[in-house]
Amino acid sequence: MQLGVQKNELTEVGSYFVANYPPFSAWQGAHIPSFFGALDESRAKAPAPLGLYLHIPFCRKRCKFCYFRVYTDKNSSDVDTYLTALAREAELYADRAALEGREFDFVYFGGGTPSFLSSEQLERLIDRISDHWKWEHAREVTFECEPGTLKKSKLKTIKSIGTTRLSLGIEHFDDDVLAIGGRAHRSPEVVEAYDWAREVGFPQINIDLIAGMVGDTEDKWKKTVDKALAFDADSVTIYQMEVPHNTEIARTARHEGTEARRHEGIATPVAGWATKRWWVDYAFRAFEKAGYVVSSGYTLYKPGNHSGFVYRDALWHGADLIGTGVASFGHLAGVHYQNVDSWEEYVGSLERGELPVGRAYPTTPRQRLIREMILQLKLGRLDAGYFRTKFNEQIADRFAGAWDSLKDDGLLSVHGNEVLLNRAGLLRVDSLLPRFFEPQFQNVRYT
Repeated sequence: MQLGVQKNELTEVGSYFVANYPPFSAWQGAHIPSFFGALDESRAKAPAPLGLYLHIPFCRKRCKFCYFRVYTDKNSSDVDTYLTALAREAELYADRAALEGREFDFVYFGGGTPSFLSSEQLERLIDRISDHWKWEHAREVTFECEPGTLKKSKLKTIKSIGTTRLSLGIEHFDDDVLAIGGRAHRSPEVVEAYDWAREVGFPQINIDLIAGMVGDTEDKWKKTVDKALAFDADSVTIYQMEVPHNTEIARTARHEGTEARRHEGIATPVAGWATKRWWVDYAFRAFEKAGYVVSSGYTLYKPGNHSGFVYRDALWHGADLIGTGVASFGHLAGVHYQNVDSWEEYVGSLERGELPVGRAYPTTPRQRLIREMILQLKLGRLDAGYFRTKFNEQIADRFAGAWDSLKDDGLLSVHGNEVLLNRAGLLRVDSLLPRFFEPQFQNVRYT
């Protein structure tokens, strides 16, 4: 499928990926009481599915494109201090009214690098959390890994805690591209780690790739796709490289200034957007030819080897999420929240026996509808009947202007209750979503 001639917009500094709504920049410390109000209100009616996110913020190196709260300078004692705080945070949630009697439907170990932990540290963390929470009935437990941190023995420990979905952050198979991007691992470690994971026998193995990293070329990308295909992974996630404000690439672009400046934006050495979309489309077509199915603007899966994306689909349909760890995000009963984003504040709060919430945002019914609608649009399809049933809203009428603009741009079609993005629309979906934002959130900084 040809995507047509597109202007190859430069990749400028700024957030592109839409992960939530309203934008994070609207969340405030003044709204924290709304979160605690939701936390202490018993859920009389059937509550939404519940998930747990555990942020493990340690890495061997900080990638030049990373914008997460991570640390590369902590010793074993520091790690133990953090894990004690993390277990304490999970404990503090255990007896709150809104969570009473509820079990986790899904669990996600993210980072940072969860596989940075030693087997012993991971086992101690799970033992502490298990005093208050268990997840043997969870439909999915995901564990993110950096290939260079793995041994077969550690993978056995990771599986023993109930992990059903192992996600390997490969990103690319070209070692020069990995080095330029600041990745700690190299391609031989990827092959070794993947083989070990298959031997250990995880129900699902996902591999992550990123199109358009600094130093990437068409030839290098095609070779990466070929090598990824040979793995025959159960699912594949492919991101288009973006350059958020607090990354090393962004800082370098600002410093180098004038040549990179365009309008009021600052361009970066990352491949342009049309190039990245073409590369992802190339990968999608290659994986489809091998029997994979595209399930969102970033994901593919192999039927028969795949049990679903529970974490993604639950959150995109309004699930509650208890986010634990420094700077982590959560959502409960219509209230967004984020933890404090510094080590000292996070550890200090938990040493005092206080939940480390740093800001929050209570959403309106319309905002909850918009949030689910834009996130589900990333799947490439929407069921208008779902929104009539859940929100008593006719989204075709309420957002007629946005839908019409997407039709006029040749990116979308409507067939009864089904709204479909074509491939060109799916590959640029994050850039389309602000069309549905409320006026006060148009043209504001996202993070």
